[in-house]
Amino acid sequence: MKILVADKFSERQLEALGRLGLEVQYLPNLAPAELGTRLPGAGILMVRNKEVTAEAIAAADELTLIVRAGPGAPNVDRTAASQRGIFVASCPGKNAMAVAELVFGLVLGIDRRIPEQVYDLRAHRWDRKEYLKADGLHGRTLGIIGMGPIGQEVALRARAFGMPVVAWSRSFDEDRARALGAERCATPLELAGRSDVVTLHVALTSQTRELASDGFFAAMKPGAIFINTARSELVNAEALARAVREKNLRVGLDVHPGEPDDGTGDLRHALLDLPGVYGTHHVGASTRQADSAIADEAIRVVRAFLERGEVPGCVNLGRRAAARWQLVVRHYDRVGVLAKVLGTLRKHHVHVEDLENRIFDGAAAACCNLRVGNEPPADCLAEIRGMDDVLQASVMAQPQEG
Repeated sequence: MKILVADKFSERQLEALGRLGLEVQYLPNLAPAELGTRLPGAGILMVRNKEVTAEAIAAADELTLIVRAGPGAPNVDRTAASQRGIFVASCPGKNAMAVAELVFGLVLGIDRRIPEQVYDLRAHRWDRKEYLKADGLHGRTLGIIGMGPIGQEVALRARAFGMPVVAWSRSFDEDRARALGAERCATPLELAGRSDVVTLHVALTSQTRELASDGFFAAMKPGAIFINTARSELVNAEALARAVREKNLRVGLDVHPGEPDDGTGDLRHALLDLPGVYGTHHVGASTRQADSAIADEAIRVVRAFLERGEVPGCVNLGRRAAARWQLVVRHYDRVGVLAKVLGTLRKHHVHVEDLENRIFDGAAAACCNLRVGNEPPADCLAEIRGMDDVLQASVMAQPQEG
């Protein structure tokens, strides 16, 4: 099978793909518009941030798996992949530590005014009296919005700094809060009002877009620190600028409105001109450690797919709760048994949503679990039970969520 690697990977990682028996085509500088011309014949596509459009997917004749070496797959047209039955996998959580480290780099830089001190020293100015004015972090409350892998890594480091943690997330309950040593807030506004430092770690959705706006910043304490290393669209930039001017909020941003599409270019937004606003170049997830961990995880996904047909980190499978019934067929491990079972289900108009067949020690018998959308009628079940190679067949209703 051929794998097209369309973004930069190390020689070590490319060699690891080759050892899986894959024919590796490495085109890291391939333009997104050219991707479709290179996909015919490839069974697997691996990318980092390169856009994979519906047009590129339509041009692929043998593609079975797209691996995005990073969290989520915002650069892949998942709808187009799903319509073609192509798995899309991502590598979540592998850069969480890198982002958490930058969060505290920004917090410490703001509190101790490290950039200004460096600037003055490079200009050969000494002003120790001015830079003795730092609050310190111990005992100050850190508020984390979003308790996924990154939020959890931030909470872990906050305890090392002696900072109490309050947190809010849609799926965050009291039990999880206690397990992570945090206190749960009922709303983002409650968190804003209780925190000395606020950091955002939620995904961008229609519900979280401009989550931090006038009301949120009005709830924050004067002089508090606000950090955003997630997505710039989570914040109303004009509201944040007003809060900096009127409440002396101090700000650390790794993501910015109007970022250049390429790695270099001009970046202009009003926040950058305000004192007390610090910034980095959208590098939160980018350390050599994180890049290597993500690439290694991408290789693990490919290995699992080739060896076991599994897709760790798959982001485009339907919810398993869709099937209402489960048919369990215990059978001899012989050629054609499952084909006869599936043929019988088709004849009786029973739709199979999911299938898993497991072989017992010795390879004499197997157990097949079929999740089906409608209950097999009695005559269908009797026909399956009457097959020579079927040991037992039973059906049960599946519990439904909600």
